[in-house]
Amino acid sequence: MIAVRNVSKQFGDHPAVRDVSFTVGEGETVVLLGTSGCGKTTTLKMINRLIEPSAGQIEVDGVDVRRKPAHDLRRKIGYVIQETGLFPHYTVADNIATVPRLLGWEPDRIADRTRELLAMLKLPENSLRRYPSELSGGQRQRVGLARALAAHPSILLMDEPLGALDPITRAAIRREFRRLDELRHTTTVMVTHDIQEAFELGDRIGLMDQGRLVQIGTPDELLHRPVNAFVESFFEEQRLFLEWKSRRSD
Repeated sequence: MIAVRNVSKQFGDHPAVRDVSFTVGEGETVVLLGTSGCGKTTTLKMINRLIEPSAGQIEVDGVDVRRKPAHDLRRKIGYVIQETGLFPHYTVADNIATVPRLLGWEPDRIADRTRELLAMLKLPENSLRRYPSELSGGQRQRVGLARALAAHPSILLMDEPLGALDPITRAAIRREFRRLDELRHTTTVMVTHDIQEAFELGDRIGLMDQGRLVQIGTPDELLHRPVNAFVESFFEEQRLFLEWKSRRSD
């Protein structure tokens, strides 16, 4: 579904992303992991052309993203960011309906899809008339995900989607994400600096450092078959916990 080929991004004299290549299969979740400034968010934003690459090529479903108008490309890709990016002057119903309305959906179809998403994400129906400021952080994050999924996108991009939540809410929503059948059938690229989050949600993890993709593989591969000392040391502090979690999931 997604192919990133030798992509680089230069901001002035600063190389933010350096010759990054990876693919994401249909229905797969790939998590880009790393510390702040490693290039993971820049890489994510180049997929939907919020940032244009300085070099390299990105294909979505076999088509170079530069061959599509940016606004058309983005309408077909769900996008969730930290703090959700909800429109504060829109009700929850209007936020969720944003992309379906742009795509010309009929009101009844939008209403049916909205009710489906509310049930799926455990949001009360009376929240539809409320504004983002009237919701809890966890509810806002669910509304942000509902908006991203509203038009049945085949691809979902998530940039630190849970970063602003407290640890308890964050863990609860991670569990909910894992159980969502719709997400299992959506091709997803997610950015995080949280190692546990990456291991819980990612089919594969791409570990980045200083703009480079150091290693990409399954959680087990990164934990037990690191390609160099940097990868080994990155997970060392949480190794026992990650191995315990891995055995429990098996």
